[in-house]
Amino acid sequence: MLFRMMRGCARNAMFKRLTIQNGLTLTIAGYTLALIATMLVAVLGLKQSNDALKQTYATDTVAITHLKTSSELMLQVQLALGNYETLFSMGRASDDLLVKARAVLKASDDNWAAYLAKPRNAEESRAADAVQAARAALIKQALEPEFQQLSQNDYYKFHTTRGEADPLNARYAQAMNALEALQVDHQQARFEQAQAQFHRLMVGAALIALAALGIGLLARAVLASVIGRPLTRMQSMMSEIASNQDFTRRVPVGRMDEIGRSIVAFNEMIEKIQQSSALLKQKTADIQAMLQNIQQGMLTVVGGALVHAEYSAYLEAIFETKDIAGRPVMDLVFDNTDLNSDVRSQVDATIQACIGEDAINFTFNQHLLVNEVAKTMADGRVKTLDLSWSAITDENDTVMRLMLCVRDVTELRQLAAETGEQKRRLEMIGEILAVNEEKFHNFVDSATGFVNENERIIRQHTQADSEALAELFRNVHTIKGNARTYSLQHLTSIVHETERRYDALRRNDVSEEWNQEVLIADLERVKEAIERYRTINDVSLGRKDGGRRGSAEHYLMVDQGHIQESLRILEAADPVDVRSLQTMRDSVHRSLRILGTETIEDTLSGVLESLPSLARELGKEPPIVRIDDDGYRVNRQVSSTLKNVFMHLMRNSVDHGIETAAARAEQGKPAAGTIVIEAGVARGALQITMSDDGRGLALGRIRGIASARGWLDDDAQLSDELVADFIFHPGFSTAERITEVSGRGVGMDAVRDFLKRENGSIELRFTDDRRGADYRLFEIVVCLPERCAVHGAGATDRKEEKPLQIDALSA
Repeated sequence: MLFRMMRGCARNAMFKRLTIQNGLTLTIAGYTLALIATMLVAVLGLKQSNDALKQTYATDTVAITHLKTSSELMLQVQLALGNYETLFSMGRASDDLLVKARAVLKASDDNWAAYLAKPRNAEESRAADAVQAARAALIKQALEPEFQQLSQNDYYKFHTTRGEADPLNARYAQAMNALEALQVDHQQARFEQAQAQFHRLMVGAALIALAALGIGLLARAVLASVIGRPLTRMQSMMSEIASNQDFTRRVPVGRMDEIGRSIVAFNEMIEKIQQSSALLKQKTADIQAMLQNIQQGMLTVVGGALVHAEYSAYLEAIFETKDIAGRPVMDLVFDNTDLNSDVRSQVDATIQACIGEDAINFTFNQHLLVNEVAKTMADGRVKTLDLSWSAITDENDTVMRLMLCVRDVTELRQLAAETGEQKRRLEMIGEILAVNEEKFHNFVDSATGFVNENERIIRQHTQADSEALAELFRNVHTIKGNARTYSLQHLTSIVHETERRYDALRRNDVSEEWNQEVLIADLERVKEAIERYRTINDVSLGRKDGGRRGSAEHYLMVDQGHIQESLRILEAADPVDVRSLQTMRDSVHRSLRILGTETIEDTLSGVLESLPSLARELGKEPPIVRIDDDGYRVNRQVSSTLKNVFMHLMRNSVDHGIETAAARAEQGKPAAGTIVIEAGVARGALQITMSDDGRGLALGRIRGIASARGWLDDDAQLSDELVADFIFHPGFSTAERITEVSGRGVGMDAVRDFLKRENGSIELRFTDDRRGADYRLFEIVVCLPERCAVHGAGATDRKEEKPLQIDALSA
């Protein structure tokens, strides 16, 4: 029946317009009113019951108490009088007992008076009058006489009176009992009346509560019909839409209440989801099309360092396999690559440490992920793969996946290598063209000779030898110095690596050991670089060395102008004129004497041209070089030696002697230093002296280094000349750090060795008298046999023209 009422209410037009909020409000209001009514009825019943109980207590209970108290006190009076008589007969009586007995009688009178003061009904009043009469008779006829007789010690009369009082006591007790019984009955009746009234009120409250419960059940049924059924229907359709992914369906709207509006909003959301789903499908299709057609390998790495199932189709072409999805990325990408096990472990650990962690972890460790590998394919081909790593994060900036983009850059790297080779070749061509043709040939011949000499030394020694290492180091250092002189940078860098290995061997570095194969391989790289320079010069530039055969001792490059001048003098001479013939002879003799010679400035031109760049590299001003050769020229046979010697000397001067512009300014010197070279013949030798205006020879530092190396005792007293001689020891250097310019400990010992090969010598002379000072000015004297020099006085100076190659002639 309740269900039919609910359905009828639901179909009612008013209920159709009833919103959920209003329905809930009405329901709560009904429940609240019912609760308030129930509470009011209960409170009212409790109050009435309490009032009745109070009234009963105020009347009946107090009255009964007064009655009982008065009756008990009367009994106590009679007992007190009897006790007095007994104690008197024992000689222990006291008048105080009579006084107390009278006080008790007075208290009994007071309680009886208090009872009489309470309101009573007619029946109670009649009973009270009977008690009053019996009480008055008892007091007047018995108690008062007894008090009087005891006070007069008339015990005979006391006994007589006491015997006559029994009927009075019986009358009083009967009347008092009747009154008490009547009073108790009336009290019980009033209690029962109050309980009945309270019961009626509780029944009313229960009825009200039942009515409220009925209203609540009805409201629940109505709301269940209004709320539950649409919600159930909406939930069912939502589940169907979610399970079938059918976003074209809509939930019907029955009522435009809150649920109806929620259904409308849900339908709008489904419509937007439908639109977003269509857009997502389109984007997914676009991404799939991109993954299928992009010419780049793309994959994502998920937990466990596995490859996700979605990847670009071109990835199969790069790795030449279809077995990609679900494979460990370390196997797919890094198997059969040039990475060693340590690097692979590092990459694997980095991937594992990034996925599932904060993005900052990827940022800090991204540099540990390899960006390029060389992978060997099944057929032996090697592919160069470029790897680009990115982190895919969620809204909390946690790395969920790693994206890896793979590009096959094999051809690109080959083209880059070819381009680099072409660039390097063009740079080498520029370096060669900047060098005089003959000087370049001399350099190549000299460098080749040093390389061959080093190869011979290496093959002769199966173990490291200090003298052999010193010789190897001097030779390769000279090649590097000459290469730097002519700005042959490519060769310089290659030779520098070889020099570094020799230096490590010379210093007994544990990281290097004497290995003939490795050392020969280093020389092969140097030889190959020299040969490349030679090939570019001879073939590409067509600057082949004029087809000369043999060494410079048998063939000379001769200035064509000298030959033409000699022919002119010969043709102009008068054969019959002795003076003319004598003049011709002297002139031709002078011209022939300087064949195969060159000025010291020409010999050192390459070294001189390299000084400005060297000075700038050291942060100094390019020095001014002054050469006074006093007319002497040097044979080309020793030109190479002089170049090697002065390459070391002049570079040492710029590096160690001449100060920076700021330091020179503090000493009142010009910013640019000055190097002076003078030549002359004395005591049967060609002497070439070099000095500079720098700070001088660092004797104090030389002493310290020699002492540290155990070459002299700390307390040894050596002359400045002997201390200076330490600079000619192998491995000695005053440089504070190793650079490509200095610090390897080679130079002056190499200079002395070069000169010894030509039967020459080198000497250091001090030019001041500051003995014992930390710095002393000095000059270096290079001596060569006198045959190496030719005085060019009277020779015709001409600009160099096309050279001719003729047999060497002795002057």
